[in-house]
Parts: sequence; structure tokens; C-alpha cells
Amino acid sequence: MHRYRSHTCAALSKSDVGATVRLSGWVHRVRDHGGVLFIDLRDHYGITQVVADPDSPAFKTAETVRGEWVIRIDGVVKARAPETINANMATGEVELYAHEIEVLSAAKELPLPVFGEPDYPEDVRLKYRFLDLRRETLHRNIVRRTQIISAMRRGMDEAGFAEYTTPILTASSPEGARDFLVPSRIHQGKFFALPQAPQQYKQLLMVAGFDRYFQIAPCFRDEDPRADRLPGEFYQLDVEMSFVTQEDVWETMEPMMTEVFEQFAEGKPVTRNWPRIPYEEAVRKYGSDKPDLRNPIIMEAVTEHFAGSGFKVFAGMIASNPKVEVWAIPAKTGGSRAFCDRMNAWAQSQGQPGLGYIFWRKEGETLDGAGPLAKNIGPERTEAIRTQLGLGEGDACFFVAGEPSKFYKFAGEARNRAADELNLIDRDRYEFCWIVDFPFYEWNEDEKKIDFAHNPFSMPQGGLDALKGEDPLAIKAYQYDAVCNGFEIASGSIRNQSPETMVAAFEKVGLSQQDVEDRFGGLYRAFQYGAPPHGGCAFGIDRIVMLLVGAKNLREISLFPMNQQAQDLLMNAPAPATPAQLRELALRVVPDPKKKD
Repeated sequence: MHRYRSHTCAALSKSDVGATVRLSGWVHRVRDHGGVLFIDLRDHYGITQVVADPDSPAFKTAETVRGEWVIRIDGVVKARAPETINANMATGEVELYAHEIEVLSAAKELPLPVFGEPDYPEDVRLKYRFLDLRRETLHRNIVRRTQIISAMRRGMDEAGFAEYTTPILTASSPEGARDFLVPSRIHQGKFFALPQAPQQYKQLLMVAGFDRYFQIAPCFRDEDPRADRLPGEFYQLDVEMSFVTQEDVWETMEPMMTEVFEQFAEGKPVTRNWPRIPYEEAVRKYGSDKPDLRNPIIMEAVTEHFAGSGFKVFAGMIASNPKVEVWAIPAKTGGSRAFCDRMNAWAQSQGQPGLGYIFWRKEGETLDGAGPLAKNIGPERTEAIRTQLGLGEGDACFFVAGEPSKFYKFAGEARNRAADELNLIDRDRYEFCWIVDFPFYEWNEDEKKIDFAHNPFSMPQGGLDALKGEDPLAIKAYQYDAVCNGFEIASGSIRNQSPETMVAAFEKVGLSQQDVEDRFGGLYRAFQYGAPPHGGCAFGIDRIVMLLVGAKNLREISLFPMNQQAQDLLMNAPAPATPAQLRELALRVVPDPKKKD
């Protein structure tokens, strides 16, 4: 028999009754039932109930073991009595009668519980992450993560892709966040950067003729943490294809990712055909470029109903500024003054002056609009709004006004707030879409200049002619995001493979041809030697896993995450370098004048 086990703790069944077996694992818990000890033994695969009665030679040792000790048990498999069968356990029809127990490793008193799922301070959980990972839900999430990644790899292989690995030490690249810099010992005063994404390398692979690339790629960004993004590093399914249009990318990746979700959705419905929604349409209908389509609320412009109306606030704004619009946020079943007042109070808590509303109720046989706005604009305009939005008795509508570019995000938040409070969202499904036709440039108000709105290596719609002849802020790009349940899970584009177009695109944001050659020399040179049309995308693995396991925080699906202050409490990183290390790198640490001793 093997030194430690003949079976795992999930393997025993009624077919093993009468067999002598050996198990090893952790003591999940010990129960004393009138002198008979029951030990739940746990390993990576599951749990087996072990029985040690006073007549067993293992009983004396069984009395000493405690939770989370690692032990080896030899014994005989017996069937449980019908009334003691545990249908919730894979091994619930049998138990192991111990005749020998060996303690392989004793455990000190635990700094946090691993049995059950109690709330516990995060700093303790992260410092003792190796214990935290024994908790059932977290352990299961990590296993599910590996299964999801394996399914992605199978799907990519079936679609004709090959996995290539790209360098980790590279040059700095403008991916929209701060780089992690790595000082060079050999080339003192110079620095590598950890890749924010393998963007340039995967494009170079297309120039090199590899056609269909993918990689489960680690990416590094020195940015502040938030619930749906971990500090430091994250992983993405990185994809690139040659001789493709954006439709080819969608038609390749959409069915593969749909199948991955269906495999792990546990029966929840998954969108089979992802709608393509232009960016401007998404902003106007949902107030977001990552809309949650489970939310049935669709916003509409109702400016004409307030122009010249008795509601002087909106009417005056419309008359004085041609850019002003009024948007309606219809809220079915929200037609009570109490709910409308709560929404108004919420808006004020967000720094807004308020949230105008109308709600509809029946007075006898008449359906009337109620609320201050209804009184100001009159019954005819109120009825026109109700008819346009398809509302009825017991429904409400909220209104925001101004220049859409300044209020659309708040309108989207109000849309989500109303649907959440009214329980309009079907949370047991996965709704996907592609957001397409993103702006190529945006205005940077802080620096008073034009910046790239998305990926700087994308192809502008209209190509070089558009860059030379159109208003930069009117140019759209062959860029697209995949969205699921309100989360951006992928971003991609058709790339620009023309050196002339590349230079022209960067000139719009203030970089010269020499800057392009200096900063992106590898890509710039490659495009001059026969670059195929190519495009791709990158799916965020961490967010996908979070959605599929129902986690609220990415730390619940990651092995060894940092805390909210971007610290690794387990390994005590970051940590100071030794004087010898700094001398080798020709570096000196300059004290932060803002920090006091």
C-alpha cells in the first residue's frame, strides 16, 4: 500500500465496503458521541467520515488529534446505517472504521477559522492566506478558476489558435496606467517595465506570420485597487488574428466564450447571440459603455416635451443652450411618492440638485400624472411623455437635464439604482453584448489637449484620410468591448498596421515621428516590412471567474492577492532593498518629504 494513501477523501463509495484503505488529510473537525469519536478527514478532493471507537487500537491517538492536524488513517470501509446516510457528501453512504492513525503534522492554535465561512478581518486572512485557502468556498473558487482557464484553452485550440508566450521584461508602453519599472543592473540608470499587456508583442507575432495567437497572459499595472480590479497583476486571455475584420473577431470569440459560460453557469441562461451596440447608443440608452442588459430600463430623450413648458428650470436650459437635452429614466412599478422621494434624496447624496419625477395613478377612471413636474408642464405634455415611454398606472419616470456628455454617467447610475430598488433585474442570467464604434480620441480637460480614448494602436475608421481631413473628436475607431452583466470583460480592436497612419495618429496627441520611432521602434519598423491586417482582443480572466462563481471581490478568486494598500501581507512585500542591492543597481532611495518620521 502507498505510504500515505490508497484513496482520496472523495473516492470511497458503497463499492468499497469491506476494503482496507489508507487515507491522509487534514482533520476538518472532531465530534465525540458518547465515547465514540467521529473525525471528518478532508483533503483537496473532499471529506470522509472516520469512526474511532474505544475498542480500536487507533482510539488513543484519535483522542489527541485536533482541528487541522495532518494525519494518516488506515481502516476498513463500512456502510452507514440508512438513517445516518449524508446525501450532501459524496462519501455520505460510507464511513471508515480506523484501526491505525499516524500524526503526520500537528497544528498550532489557528489565527483564523477554516471551518465554515465566518467573516474575518481581511488583514488576518491575507497574512495567513495558506490557511484561508483551506476554506471551502475560497478553495472551490480557486479550483473553478483553473477549470475555466482550461476550458478557454480547449476552446482556443479547437478554434485553430496556438499559445505563444511573450516577454515579461520589456519596454514601457502607453496602456493607460502606470508601469512597474525594473532597474537594470547591467545597464545602470536604465529600466525595464513589466508589461501592462502583450500588445506590441502580439502584433509583432502577426507581422512574423503566426496568424492565430493566444496566451493566458499576466499583466502588470501600478494602479489603485478596486473591487473589480486587483492591484499589481491580473490575467487575461490575450488573442490576436491576421487577415480579419472586427466581425471575424466577434464571430470567433463570441461562441467560444458563450460555451465557457454555459459550461460553468450552473443552468443559468447565457446570451447566445451578443447584440452589437454602438458606443453612442449605449451611452444614450443606458448611461454607460458597459451596460447591464439584465436591467430592462432604457432611457430616452424627451427634450421636446419640456421645451417651452411651464417647468422653467428645464425650459430655460433648453432655450439658452442648443446642446442641452432632457433624458427620461422610466421606472415601471415605481409609482409611489415614497419611492420617488427616496430616489430624489439619493440623487442629492450624489451631489446633484435632485431628480425630477412624475408618477402615474388613477383618479377614478382617469390616469393622471402626479408630482411637481406634472403640475408644471400640464396634463397634455405629461400624457405625451407617458405614451412615448409606454408607462401606465403605478409607474414612474425620472428626469435629468443638461449637456449629455456631463450628465450621462449620473443618469446611468440613476437607472441602475431604480432597477435595483424595484427589483427589476433578473440576476440569475448572463447577458452579453459588444460595445462598438468607440471614439478614437477624447478631450483631456486637465491638460487641455486631445488624448487617445482607447487603444492607441487601433485603426481609425476612415484610416489616414480621416486623420487628415476630419475633426479628431468625430473620428471613430475599429474598437470594441465585450460586456457581461455590467462588467467590461474584454477589450479589443482592429489594429493600425500602416506606419504613416501610426505617425499621423500619434501626431494628433502631440508626439512627433521621432517620438514614435523612439518609443515604439519595434512596431514602427515591423510595419515597414509587410504587415498583414490584424486585430484581436483580451478577455479579463479574473472578472470572468468572479462572475461565474458569484464572488463580490476579486480577492475571493485569486490565490495570493494584495490588500487594498497594494501590499502582500503574506510575503511582506514591497520591502526595502538592502544597501548592497541598491549599490549594485546604482540607485539611492530619496525620502518622501511628505512623510514624517
